[in-house]
Amino acid sequence: MATVELRFSALPEHVRTARLVAAAVARRAGVDEAVLDEVRLAVGEACTRAVGLHQSSGISAPVRVLLIEEEKLFSIEVGDEAPRTAPGESVPGASHGDSDAETEEDEMGLAVISGLVDDVEVTAGENGGLIRMSWPTTPPATLAP
Repeated sequence: MATVELRFSALPEHVRTARLVAAAVARRAGVDEAVLDEVRLAVGEACTRAVGLHQSSGISAPVRVLLIEEEKLFSIEVGDEAPRTAPGESVPGASHGDSDAETEEDEMGLAVISGLVDDVEVTAGENGGLIRMSWPTTPPATLAP
């Protein structure tokens, strides 16, 4: 199992780099060429979401992206360190309107990711969140002698 780890400052300008790296590693792992645009878009959405969560929470820690190549599966994990609250609770320091707008934007980003990726898992808690996305791979064709 090969893994590439990428960490970047929570700045929007680094999302493009994460998208390019993810697409390159996905291609090398054997993800179908027709799916690479979906990989790029899903990673861009997940990273943009993580950057936004870090910035709105004042977190200086980097956003984490793991690109994991397994035997017949390619997975990407995008992690953030933004604490989540239980439904109905408010984030300290945020006005109620800000909280509603952030929640709506967050849900929209997750909906886009779910529409792009068949196998997606989202977890969140007081120590941050993780989006895990997976795509099937095909082994590289071997040349006949």
